[in-house]
Amino acid sequence: MMDLTRRNVLWGISALPLLAGSFKVPAFAETAPQAAADLPPILFVHGNGDHAALWLTTLWRMESNAVPHERMFAINFIDPLARSDDQVAQDNRSSTEDQRRALAEAIAQLKQRTGAARVALVGNSRGGDSIRSYIKNGGAGDVSHAVLCGVPNHGVFVSDENLGNEFNGRGPFLSGLNDGESEVVPGTAFLTLRSEGLDKYAQSDGRFIGKPGVATGITSDGPALKGATNLVLGALDHRETAYHPLAFREIYKFIAGREPERIAIVPEARVKLSGLATATPGGVPTNRPVSGATVEIFRVAADTGERLGEAVHFSKTGDDGRWGPAEVDPTWYLEMVLTSPGATTTHFYRSPFPRSSDVVHLRAGRALSPAEASAGAVVLMTRPRGYFGLPRDIVLLDGKEPTDIKPGVPTDSLTSLRLSAAEVGRQVAGLFNEERIVARAWPASENRIAVIELTY
Repeated sequence: MMDLTRRNVLWGISALPLLAGSFKVPAFAETAPQAAADLPPILFVHGNGDHAALWLTTLWRMESNAVPHERMFAINFIDPLARSDDQVAQDNRSSTEDQRRALAEAIAQLKQRTGAARVALVGNSRGGDSIRSYIKNGGAGDVSHAVLCGVPNHGVFVSDENLGNEFNGRGPFLSGLNDGESEVVPGTAFLTLRSEGLDKYAQSDGRFIGKPGVATGITSDGPALKGATNLVLGALDHRETAYHPLAFREIYKFIAGREPERIAIVPEARVKLSGLATATPGGVPTNRPVSGATVEIFRVAADTGERLGEAVHFSKTGDDGRWGPAEVDPTWYLEMVLTSPGATTTHFYRSPFPRSSDVVHLRAGRALSPAEASAGAVVLMTRPRGYFGLPRDIVLLDGKEPTDIKPGVPTDSLTSLRLSAAEVGRQVAGLFNEERIVARAWPASENRIAVIELTY
């Protein structure tokens, strides 16, 4: 077992916040290296309640290092949220066995598509548990590399209570994965990436799982595995251990056996975007496709969020829930409007997309409360690929540091702003380190919500 640490003194104390939110479109003159044909196909596995779109920037960085798009795949688990008890059926939630079967099918499809004998698997959080379950239960021959990013390999808590919960390190699921002298399966190369103390699911105090003052039995070393290469990335949060540029470097290096030629994303001259519209029945996040949803895309001014002309794209989803493709310029800031049956009309404001993607998935914003609908407007700012860390990061919404983000260990990826009826229509700027997006406030009385969705 190898245990390596990257500390702030190595990277530079100011480097981590900058990298975490750095937003810069590279020059068009930059060209990608020659095709990385020696890499196995790579399958990316998202975490609890998430979807394939979280791997967006990782896919772009892989492509910018000449990994062919067709040799990568990011899975969408239909019901990505875990059950309260793994053995008890729960609407719109999945068991560990559901996850394992879905992952097995995706691996078989990727192998068939590429003709490869083995694939590399990269997972964040719960996705890493699914990877381990597949390998442990006879799948090692299909998997050359397993990269586990912020995975609660020994649980989020260890207790004699709630033994049926898959995140209980004493429960049958994790106990089965971790039995034996080695915690990895021979024949597959394992790498774990973990935070140096800022992973909210690798904490000794239970306050991050609703039990303040109760010992969890877990430490920041919880994601490490006996028999694996274990790497500490520094002051990254739970999601950043998978989606941060530092994580990308280690993922690529482990699979390719060499350093990436670049970390920056190489832009394309023209960009095509598509994805899924997915449902949230009863507020539960799923990847179930929504039929009959419409997606409109507008180019907006970077400094004001105002629309620049008519819609550049309009599409309506079929039974598969897919929208697009939309063709846009890689320098355009965008407003993407999702109108789903029975859901809040959601206006997503996005930074420019430097490269094409078919995983630009859209979930309608949360239902508005009666108080919010009467208030005027609601603007959310969300960071899907990481959490807001205070004082680690610069986080400003409408020129102020949000009060609903807890300081210390990063735990929040969403902040909200409520505006009065008199403020409907005005611009609201969201700033996360170097990424800045300006939205417009839409009337909540029309069941509309604005979402500033950060990319980096």
